[in-house]
Amino acid sequence: MILAALSGFLLFLSFPKFNWGTLSWVAFVPLFWALKQASSFLQAFLLGLVAGVVCYIGTIYWIAYVIINYGYLPLYVGIILMLLLACYLSLYLALFSAFVFYFRNRISLYVTAPVLWICFEYLKSVVLTGFPWENLGYAQYRNVYFIQFADVFGVFGLSFLLIWANVAVFRLLTERTKKEWVAAAMVLAAIAGVHLYGVYRLGQVEKAVRVAETMEVSLVQGNIDQSVKWNPQFQRETLHRYERLSLLNAPGKGSLVVWPETAVPFKFQEQGDLHRQIINLVHQANIWLLFGSVSYIGSQSHGAYYNSAYLLSPEGEIKGKYDKVHLVPYGEYVPLRKIVPFVEGFTKEIGDFAEGAGFFPLDMHRKKIGVLICYEAILAEAAREYKRKGADLLVTISNDAWFGKTSAPFQHFSMMILRAVETRLYLIRAANTGISGIVDPAGRVLKMTEIFKEEALKGEIRFVRMATFYSQHGDVLVLACFLMFLAFFIISLKRGINHVDR
Repeated sequence: MILAALSGFLLFLSFPKFNWGTLSWVAFVPLFWALKQASSFLQAFLLGLVAGVVCYIGTIYWIAYVIINYGYLPLYVGIILMLLLACYLSLYLALFSAFVFYFRNRISLYVTAPVLWICFEYLKSVVLTGFPWENLGYAQYRNVYFIQFADVFGVFGLSFLLIWANVAVFRLLTERTKKEWVAAAMVLAAIAGVHLYGVYRLGQVEKAVRVAETMEVSLVQGNIDQSVKWNPQFQRETLHRYERLSLLNAPGKGSLVVWPETAVPFKFQEQGDLHRQIINLVHQANIWLLFGSVSYIGSQSHGAYYNSAYLLSPEGEIKGKYDKVHLVPYGEYVPLRKIVPFVEGFTKEIGDFAEGAGFFPLDMHRKKIGVLICYEAILAEAAREYKRKGADLLVTISNDAWFGKTSAPFQHFSMMILRAVETRLYLIRAANTGISGIVDPAGRVLKMTEIFKEEALKGEIRFVRMATFYSQHGDVLVLACFLMFLAFFIISLKRGINHVDR
């Protein structure tokens, strides 16, 4: 159990705030060692569960913070609910461990471990609406050469290689035969090849960036306290803050200013004084403005509400509106309301949201903008869909004030960096409170803000056009891994179950 817990601890340290991503190359070695000594499927399952619980408590502890501060629940309830989520997420690592044990005597760990990991990591990302938070490959978000490979197989491709490397280290430590040295050398050569691909691809990106059309942008981080955000008495003060920051840091005429998710503390579609104030702003500054606002159809009491993003032209016309598609359970809608009524505290200001129609880019003159609202920035399929529909720029708007000064804002920002690499598009992010920033198509952070700081970030983006295998073909690696998983079962049935180690 100690070895399994050590693996979970090393995994936790691989992600923000610690950012010791190098540990992810060896984090599974203690777990593999423990599984080598396991005597049953159930014991292997429990070892994986222990590793997962340790990892996820360290990674998503901030869930308790959100529940306590915005669900208005006692400390012990927040901790219990966080632990329940950590245990659920740990089931996938537990199943991975159990099946590593199941196949260990018939199929090489070099083959089974990365395949099994991708299968269960994908399931974690899609089952029950999915929770792809800090999938393994994200631990390498600062390894600029390695992450270039994400434009081929996405973040799952990075996870595959990390597990492969862990297997190589483990086998060398436990076997040290000529055969194992050869196998490890092959893995090392493959990983070196991926880094060389990164060097080559980085050069291509830089060349494309140099010749691409440019545009100035300003990202406004209002840093509005969550406790007063929806208070009617602070509406005008909030809007004045965004207006002041936008005018002081306005980009060139006809350029883009971005405000965060639900930056407008009223319903923009209702044409009152505050609505006209925003229209006057874009006229005065001669800018395009993209901002978040709650919208609805039907009546306010019985209609459907949406978490929306509006795009205004310099003439003050609404050129497009995007309604958030992937909603967060218990954050933006309340399933099982009668069973767990306390969660209504999260959405009591605006009610439940309805899902948007789909990921459709907004037209900004001759350019197309793909908008990702908050959690959607960690969904590779959303950015990929925008790329397929001709998006020239990815914009994510968020409100990370919910998380306080925990590791969550840093984790959130780190994951969205991979969307730029997968699509080879510039990505800009405006958050109510950090981290706002500009990321180039190679996943390099060009500019970023601090959290809980009122600021406007002014910079330059380019409209790069580069095709990627991943945006065109999606998660073919995942499909291949599930087919191989099925093949493993067929092989094991033919050979029989043998619990004697090779």
